[in-house]
Amino acid sequence: YITSVEDEVAGELASTTPEQLQSENSEVTPIPSIDLAMALQERKRQSHGDVTNGNDAAGFIPLTGGTVLPPTTTNTTTITMTSVSSPTSPVSSKCPAAVQRNWPIVSQPLALLTVFALLWAIAAAILPAELSHPSGGLMRLLFLFVGAQTCGVLVSLTGLPDMLGMLFWGVLYANVGWADFAGYQRVEVFLREMALVNIMLLAGLGLDYGALRSLFRFIMQLTLVPTVAEVTTVAILSRYLLALPWLWGVLLGLVVTAISPNVVVTVLLRLKEERLGLNKGIHTLIIAVTSCNDVLAIFLFGVILGLIFTTGNLTSQILQGPIGIVIGLVYGTACGLALLHLPSYQAKYSNGLRFTVTALAGTLSVVGSKAVGYPTAGALGCIVTAFVAGTGWRRRPPGECSEVSVYLDLLWKFLKPVSFSLIGKEVNFGVLAGETVLYGLITLAVAVLFRLTSAYLSTLGSELNGRERAYVTLSGFPKATVQAALGPAALDLARSLNATDQYGRAQTVLIVTVLAIILTAPLGALLMIKLAPRWLKQSGGSGGCDDEDGADARNGHRYR
Repeated sequence: YITSVEDEVAGELASTTPEQLQSENSEVTPIPSIDLAMALQERKRQSHGDVTNGNDAAGFIPLTGGTVLPPTTTNTTTITMTSVSSPTSPVSSKCPAAVQRNWPIVSQPLALLTVFALLWAIAAAILPAELSHPSGGLMRLLFLFVGAQTCGVLVSLTGLPDMLGMLFWGVLYANVGWADFAGYQRVEVFLREMALVNIMLLAGLGLDYGALRSLFRFIMQLTLVPTVAEVTTVAILSRYLLALPWLWGVLLGLVVTAISPNVVVTVLLRLKEERLGLNKGIHTLIIAVTSCNDVLAIFLFGVILGLIFTTGNLTSQILQGPIGIVIGLVYGTACGLALLHLPSYQAKYSNGLRFTVTALAGTLSVVGSKAVGYPTAGALGCIVTAFVAGTGWRRRPPGECSEVSVYLDLLWKFLKPVSFSLIGKEVNFGVLAGETVLYGLITLAVAVLFRLTSAYLSTLGSELNGRERAYVTLSGFPKATVQAALGPAALDLARSLNATDQYGRAQTVLIVTVLAIILTAPLGALLMIKLAPRWLKQSGGSGGCDDEDGADARNGHRYR
């Protein structure tokens, strides 16, 4: 609406007499928008009681509730455009109350389903029939993800985590014989790696340097003590219950002890939206422990696997792990420092370009480390890249807060059904033997019990209360992502080397790994989500980019 028209052209004023001005002013037709704005402003002034001759204390003339103009002295014509909002009555809807209440939650997954459907329609229109046919490997892969997203939406309506539905769909897909992606195995592996890259980048961005520096001893304590306890327990029990040699028992323990970053980070992202556990830096603590635990497990797994299937110099096999760690640290630091200056913060699309470079750098870290023969460098390179870059971005002015984590969250919406459906696909009931399953369950139950006990004891001495210590302990329970990647590795290597004498042991490792995924991934996610409102305190704040980091840094001394 036009709320102010000031015409002070000197020539017109000079040629107009006072009588003419008075006559014109008396014949002015009121403009409805001006009257409405003045009425609203008058009501506001009356309610606040801060009016002095229609002007405020600074001499400014208020026109509407949202516009204040200073008196003009220049010979210009000023037209001020403002909008006056009026109260809106609620729109009646015939939709059921349950649908209206849940629509903001389910509309986003449904939009993703629409994206998948449109992609399939486009593929059917432009690709050859053998590629777009539903029975083809490519379409089977696509339907796996669409079905996982659909099951996730349905399960979320019950109040359970949507990842449970995605995992269930993957299990169903594999056991009815649909998980045959002939010709697209490399695509499947790449998608699994992309999900891992996304999770590791989010984990790296979630770390805070100040909190890490003050939490270093506590993080190492929470990483080493539970890992040693769990690996030792698995090695001893598998030696006498599963008849595995000591090295194979340690290998199985390293597979089992890894914490699933997919489950943990996904739950923490949800808790961050609800602002649970931010005031004591619990998020940074859990992410740091998860990352360190996975790096340690993956590194030692590669060393033990090399000792079991020794194909070269033993010294080179032992040194492969430390060299990979150095490569990951150097690569991640270099990429993180580059992202602080590339692109410029004044560039038009700086955040979009920065997200693209970050995602590609993380992807290259994972796929490139395997190509050069140092797979332990991949995950570490991702985490260090995001950590170094995120630390620098936090030092920028608030107006330049990077949106990379927002874009990564959006990417995770697409990769989440991909990740969990592929994990569920590894659960094939056809390879589960009764005796092995029973002894495997006993081994897992005792090992997890020892891990949780040792982890809780490791939290003693901190200023966390009992429930918060229990929640930090519980975060080490879910097993999924790393297990899905490491579990089949021994069997694949035995097949590639034609080591028939190792088939049975590798198969046992895979069976126990599958059991760990089935039991701990859904149960761990469910417990973390349901117990968080009871065990963690909700913090205030606007949810800005620095809220959690500031809280972590301020509370880092609590864990010393």
